[in-house]
Amino acid sequence: MSDLQIHSKSKEEYAGNYSDHALEQYKLYVEMADRISSRRQSTNTFFVTLNTVLISLAGYTKAATSIESFFYFITSLAGLFICYIWYRLVKSYKNLNSAKFKVVHSIEKEMPFNLFDAEWEAVGRGKDKNLYHPFTELELKVPWVFFSIYILVLAYIIPWSNILEKCIQP
Repeated sequence: MSDLQIHSKSKEEYAGNYSDHALEQYKLYVEMADRISSRRQSTNTFFVTLNTVLISLAGYTKAATSIESFFYFITSLAGLFICYIWYRLVKSYKNLNSAKFKVVHSIEKEMPFNLFDAEWEAVGRGKDKNLYHPFTELELKVPWVFFSIYILVLAYIIPWSNILEKCIQP
Protein backbone atom coordinates (compact mmCIF):
# COMPACT_ATOMS: atom_id res chain seq x y z
CA MET A 1 0.00 0.00 0.00
CA SER A 2 1.44 3.35 -0.98
CA ASP A 3 1.70 6.09 1.61
CA LEU A 4 -0.92 8.76 1.20
CA GLN A 5 -0.17 12.43 1.64
CA ILE A 6 -2.16 13.18 4.78
CA HIS A 7 -0.32 16.28 6.03
CA SER A 8 -1.30 19.72 4.80
CA LYS A 9 1.09 21.50 7.20
CA SER A 10 3.98 20.43 9.37
CA LYS A 11 3.73 20.67 13.14
CA GLU A 12 5.95 23.76 13.00
CA GLU A 13 3.80 25.50 10.35
CA TYR A 14 0.53 24.82 12.15
CA ALA A 15 -0.72 27.76 14.23
CA GLY A 16 -2.96 25.82 16.66
CA ASN A 17 -2.53 22.92 19.04
CA TYR A 18 -1.32 20.39 16.49
CA SER A 19 -1.64 17.20 18.58
CA ASP A 20 -5.11 17.95 19.95
CA HIS A 21 -6.44 19.05 16.58
CA ALA A 22 -4.93 16.02 14.85
CA LEU A 23 -6.58 13.69 17.37
CA GLU A 24 -9.96 15.41 17.00
CA GLN A 25 -9.70 15.28 13.22
CA TYR A 26 -8.86 11.57 13.40
CA LYS A 27 -11.86 10.88 15.66
CA LEU A 28 -14.15 12.78 13.30
CA TYR A 29 -12.78 10.93 10.28
CA VAL A 30 -13.28 7.51 11.88
CA GLU A 31 -16.84 8.53 12.83
CA MET A 32 -17.46 9.53 9.20
CA ALA A 33 -16.24 6.11 8.05
CA ASP A 34 -18.72 4.49 10.44
CA ARG A 35 -21.52 6.68 9.09
CA ILE A 36 -20.75 5.48 5.56
CA SER A 37 -21.30 1.92 6.80
CA SER A 38 -24.61 2.93 8.39
CA ARG A 39 -25.78 4.60 5.18
CA ARG A 40 -24.74 1.49 3.28
CA GLN A 41 -26.90 -0.66 5.55
CA SER A 42 -29.85 1.72 5.11
CA THR A 43 -29.40 1.54 1.35
CA ASN A 44 -29.43 -2.27 1.46
CA THR A 45 -32.58 -2.25 3.60
CA PHE A 46 -34.27 0.13 1.15
CA PHE A 47 -33.46 -2.02 -1.88
CA VAL A 48 -34.42 -5.32 -0.22
CA THR A 49 -37.75 -3.74 0.75
CA LEU A 50 -38.30 -2.29 -2.73
CA ASN A 51 -37.60 -5.62 -4.43
CA THR A 52 -39.76 -7.50 -1.95
CA VAL A 53 -42.64 -5.09 -2.63
CA LEU A 54 -42.26 -5.52 -6.42
CA ILE A 55 -42.25 -9.31 -6.19
CA SER A 56 -45.12 -9.35 -3.68
CA LEU A 57 -47.17 -6.99 -5.85
CA ALA A 58 -46.63 -9.20 -8.85
CA GLY A 59 -47.67 -12.28 -6.87
CA TYR A 60 -50.75 -10.58 -5.45
CA THR A 61 -51.77 -9.23 -8.84
CA LYS A 62 -51.47 -12.69 -10.39
CA ALA A 63 -53.65 -14.22 -7.66
CA ALA A 64 -56.26 -11.43 -7.63
CA THR A 65 -56.70 -10.76 -11.35
CA SER A 66 -56.07 -12.20 -14.77
CA ILE A 67 -53.66 -9.43 -15.70
CA GLU A 68 -51.70 -9.55 -18.90
CA SER A 69 -48.04 -10.48 -19.12
CA PHE A 70 -47.21 -6.86 -19.92
CA PHE A 71 -47.42 -6.02 -16.20
CA TYR A 72 -44.89 -8.73 -15.40
CA PHE A 73 -42.67 -7.55 -18.21
CA ILE A 74 -42.66 -3.96 -16.92
CA THR A 75 -42.24 -5.07 -13.29
CA SER A 76 -39.32 -7.32 -14.22
CA LEU A 77 -37.61 -4.60 -16.25
CA ALA A 78 -38.02 -2.17 -13.36
CA GLY A 79 -36.66 -4.81 -10.99
CA LEU A 80 -33.63 -5.45 -13.20
CA PHE A 81 -32.90 -1.73 -13.33
CA ILE A 82 -33.31 -1.40 -9.55
CA CYS A 83 -30.96 -4.34 -8.96
CA TYR A 84 -28.33 -2.83 -11.22
CA ILE A 85 -28.50 0.50 -9.36
CA TRP A 86 -28.31 -1.34 -6.04
CA TYR A 87 -25.26 -3.31 -7.14
CA ARG A 88 -23.49 -0.14 -8.34
CA LEU A 89 -24.26 1.65 -5.05
CA VAL A 90 -22.85 -1.23 -2.98
CA LYS A 91 -19.67 -1.17 -5.10
CA SER A 92 -19.41 2.60 -4.64
CA TYR A 93 -19.80 2.28 -0.87
CA LYS A 94 -17.18 -0.49 -0.87
CA ASN A 95 -14.73 1.70 -2.76
CA LEU A 96 -15.41 4.68 -0.53
CA ASN A 97 -14.93 2.60 2.64
CA SER A 98 -11.71 1.13 1.26
CA ALA A 99 -10.37 4.62 0.53
CA LYS A 100 -11.38 5.87 3.97
CA PHE A 101 -9.56 3.02 5.69
CA LYS A 102 -6.43 3.60 3.60
CA VAL A 103 -6.48 7.14 4.97
CA VAL A 104 -7.12 5.86 8.52
CA HIS A 105 -4.15 3.48 8.21
CA SER A 106 -1.96 6.35 6.99
CA ILE A 107 -3.02 8.55 9.90
CA GLU A 108 -2.38 5.75 12.36
CA LYS A 109 1.26 5.59 11.24
CA GLU A 110 1.63 8.97 12.95
CA MET A 111 -0.14 7.87 16.16
CA PRO A 112 0.98 5.78 19.13
CA PHE A 113 -1.40 2.91 18.23
CA ASN A 114 -2.45 1.62 14.84
CA LEU A 115 -5.64 -0.12 15.99
CA PHE A 116 -7.45 -0.41 12.67
CA ASP A 117 -4.37 -1.73 10.90
CA ALA A 118 -3.75 -4.19 13.75
CA GLU A 119 -7.35 -5.41 13.52
CA TRP A 120 -7.00 -5.80 9.75
CA GLU A 121 -3.79 -7.78 10.31
CA ALA A 122 -5.51 -9.96 12.94
CA VAL A 123 -8.10 -11.07 10.37
CA GLY A 124 -5.47 -11.83 7.75
CA ARG A 125 -6.13 -8.65 5.74
CA GLY A 126 -9.26 -10.29 4.33
CA LYS A 127 -7.34 -13.08 2.61
CA ASP A 128 -8.11 -15.90 5.08
CA LYS A 129 -11.85 -16.68 4.85
CA ASN A 130 -11.65 -18.64 8.12
CA LEU A 131 -10.69 -15.48 9.98
CA TYR A 132 -12.79 -12.98 8.08
CA HIS A 133 -15.16 -13.19 5.16
CA PRO A 134 -15.63 -9.68 3.77
CA PHE A 135 -19.27 -8.67 4.10
CA THR A 136 -19.15 -6.91 0.74
CA GLU A 137 -18.60 -10.19 -1.08
CA LEU A 138 -21.90 -11.47 0.27
CA GLU A 139 -23.58 -8.09 0.00
CA LEU A 140 -22.81 -7.85 -3.72
CA LYS A 141 -24.55 -11.18 -4.36
CA VAL A 142 -27.94 -10.16 -2.97
CA PRO A 143 -28.89 -7.87 -5.91
CA TRP A 144 -28.02 -10.76 -8.24
CA VAL A 145 -30.45 -13.05 -6.41
CA PHE A 146 -33.30 -10.62 -7.08
CA PHE A 147 -31.94 -10.01 -10.61
CA SER A 148 -32.20 -13.77 -11.25
CA ILE A 149 -35.80 -13.82 -10.05
CA TYR A 150 -36.70 -11.08 -12.54
CA ILE A 151 -34.90 -12.95 -15.35
CA LEU A 152 -36.88 -16.11 -14.50
CA VAL A 153 -40.14 -14.14 -14.60
CA LEU A 154 -39.20 -12.72 -18.00
CA ALA A 155 -38.30 -16.19 -19.28
CA TYR A 156 -41.63 -17.50 -17.97
CA ILE A 157 -43.83 -14.86 -19.58
CA ILE A 158 -42.21 -14.90 -23.00
CA PRO A 159 -44.44 -16.88 -25.39
CA TRP A 160 -41.71 -19.28 -26.49
CA SER A 161 -44.04 -21.57 -28.44
CA ASN A 162 -45.24 -18.66 -30.62
CA ILE A 163 -41.68 -17.54 -31.24
CA LEU A 164 -40.52 -21.06 -32.14
CA GLU A 165 -43.50 -21.56 -34.49
CA LYS A 166 -42.65 -18.37 -36.36
CA CYS A 167 -38.98 -19.33 -36.59
CA ILE A 168 -39.72 -22.83 -37.88
CA GLN A 169 -42.37 -21.89 -40.47
CA PRO A 170 -40.98 -21.16 -43.94
